[in-house]
Amino acid sequence: MQSLLILMFLFINLGPGLIVSNPVVKFPCKAPLHNSYPFCNTTLSIKKRALSLVSSLTLEEKIQQLSNNASSISRLGIPAYEWWSESLHGIAANGPGITFDGVIKKATLFPQVILSAASFNRTLWRDIASAVAVEARAMFNVGQAGLTFWAPNINIFRDPRWGRGQETPGEDPMVVSEYSVEYVKGFQGEDLRGVYGVGERRILKNGNFDDGDEGGERLMLSACCKHYAAYDLEKWREFARYNFNAVVTKQDMEDTYQPPFRSCIQQGKASCLMCSYNAINGVPACANKELLQKARVDWGFEGYITSDCDAVATIYEYQNYTKTEEDAVAIAIRAGTDINCGTYMKRHMKSAFDQGKVLEEDIDKALFNLFIVQLRLGLFDGNPAKRQFGKLGPHDVCTSKHKDLALDAVRQGIVLLKNDKGFLPFDKNKISSLAVIGPMANRSDLGGGYSGVPCNQRSILDGLQEYVKKMYYATGCENVQCNSSNGLVEASAAAKVAEFVLVVAGLDLSQETEDLDRYSLLLPGYQMSLISSLAAVSKKPLILVLTGGGPIDVSFAESDPRIASIIWIGYPGEMGGKALSEIIFGDYNPGGRLPVTWYPDSFTRVPMSDMNMRADPSHGYPGRTYRFYTGHRVYGFGHGLSYTTFTYRIVSAPDKLSLLGLGSLNIESQSSSGAEHIHVEDIANCHLLKFYVQISVTNNGGMDGGKAVLIFSRTKNEYKHAPKKQLIGFDRIHVRAYASVGTSILVDPCQHFSVVTEYGNRILSFGDHILMLEDREYTISIEL
Repeated sequence: MQSLLILMFLFINLGPGLIVSNPVVKFPCKAPLHNSYPFCNTTLSIKKRALSLVSSLTLEEKIQQLSNNASSISRLGIPAYEWWSESLHGIAANGPGITFDGVIKKATLFPQVILSAASFNRTLWRDIASAVAVEARAMFNVGQAGLTFWAPNINIFRDPRWGRGQETPGEDPMVVSEYSVEYVKGFQGEDLRGVYGVGERRILKNGNFDDGDEGGERLMLSACCKHYAAYDLEKWREFARYNFNAVVTKQDMEDTYQPPFRSCIQQGKASCLMCSYNAINGVPACANKELLQKARVDWGFEGYITSDCDAVATIYEYQNYTKTEEDAVAIAIRAGTDINCGTYMKRHMKSAFDQGKVLEEDIDKALFNLFIVQLRLGLFDGNPAKRQFGKLGPHDVCTSKHKDLALDAVRQGIVLLKNDKGFLPFDKNKISSLAVIGPMANRSDLGGGYSGVPCNQRSILDGLQEYVKKMYYATGCENVQCNSSNGLVEASAAAKVAEFVLVVAGLDLSQETEDLDRYSLLLPGYQMSLISSLAAVSKKPLILVLTGGGPIDVSFAESDPRIASIIWIGYPGEMGGKALSEIIFGDYNPGGRLPVTWYPDSFTRVPMSDMNMRADPSHGYPGRTYRFYTGHRVYGFGHGLSYTTFTYRIVSAPDKLSLLGLGSLNIESQSSSGAEHIHVEDIANCHLLKFYVQISVTNNGGMDGGKAVLIFSRTKNEYKHAPKKQLIGFDRIHVRAYASVGTSILVDPCQHFSVVTEYGNRILSFGDHILMLEDREYTISIEL
């Protein structure tokens, strides 16, 4: 009792930061019994410490580390470690590394990634990642999280039916790449080192793992680029993610599927890479040595590679790629998979070793990669309460700053799809009553996949009640599946008596999620019928609010004059109701833009299993994403309205670019078009071609507003399978009413004007290239 009173006194007088000394937190190198090993010596380089740690283990102990739930090594004082924690858009309940049953019961739930991506705001993305990192480290300090998190998801949102497209930044390789860089830098602590410091400690220099090097910068946390590569199918017809073989051309791999991972590693400096379930051209990703070593050798990856959960088992059990379990674990570890999420390596590695299929040096190499990351995280530096980030605790979770950031993220991401005759915003002083109808209207679980326990989650209805005194509410449907029209009578009654009607429809996780793809792009069940029926009886045109991450064919609503406004809110997280209400009543001007193409339902005739990006008219294949799709769109990539109008002007950009002086040039001609071009890899000084496009944006209306400026390029030369256009730069700006703001976008011609050949090579053509800014075009000529 006396010791308890002392602890209570210390907590009350010294503050909540003391809680990091919680005995639940277990760590290696504890004094006085287990801190004398060389791997605990912080004066040695991280590389030497990692080698010492590997050499200290027996073969059996080594094998027990090859799982996400790494076993303890009691004789060395090393506790068990759980590698698997999740942080996609806030600390998630998925994965055994996270618990919400300790002193921290909740964490800030930010919008699902697809909605944050719609802001096209790099600064926002980084701020969110940094905020999540603070809460993650705080949870680690009280024993409720690990230090290694498996996010972000940077697969391309290739097919609108994909259940996990909501987790990604969309369909454009550049946007996904940029998001990955900002997330990883923010989450791994690039902006936070020194901010939450405790005491002195040495910051190690960056570099490769050469002799004398320190093994890379210290990390606040570890982020993981997933799922490598060409993973974007869950369960469709006879195909499942566990057995799917993604047949990908060299062309598509180079200009669509790989760029986000290359950027995540090279610019983001991610410390983890996750290989996916699927096979790529016949070889399972986690057994694909060429794929995994490309990351290490060509891109300079210096972290650890984990399998997706049980993806090593699928090599044998679903892909039937090997004849035995031992062959599966052997081929995975030799290919470069360092750790198995699951127990497959633990269970079968010893027999694979006994059969001579795995050498101990193969295991050592994997452990070296794992321990390097743990050492960079400070896991073997003694008591975490006495180190940098050690003061973070419950008081740093669910802060007003983080909740305000979550609110701003929803505001910036929400997309106004339709607004006939300026129907919105409402004047809150002139609305007598509002009917709010729909199965999602009064639900507070609007986080989407990989969500945790939110701080103060409220529903859309809760948010609207702050603006309208007289409200009528009806579900219309029992749930999102909307398999019955029984609720129509009640909903119609509410619509008839209210001055205005707002319908909340769309998708939830019963329609799209991990292991669940859609078969239709239409609204589920009777939702469409409900909306049309309400439009027919309401006194004035109604507002349609759409939830969900995947594109929806709402052509019926777009063409119906009785539906004045359509707003997409994705999965907005805990601040969705407030942000939506602010937009509807004009306290915030919407400026989000779609990060994915919204296709008509007829697109579902296209096999989801076809990985080709480019259209093939001879087979009736329309292509995918705005870069290659040739069919009709419900809404295009980048679509998004505002309550004001903007005009754009390219203030300055070069008319011509010369390749003279950039080294010897091997000029080729494409037989199909006769256009001359050069391979980008043959241009010795590509960086000398970079230039800035200066842009002016004018707000023509009386309301301040944020706007995402998107600039595209296309080539006049008709190269086979070249994109119709491709995004080369973007920036989020805020423009006051009747004012102008300038911005500049860096253009790299070798990257942004080049196209990828069918052999996977980048070429830059001579002649005219077109910059496209909204309805403006600007021509730049490349010549010798």
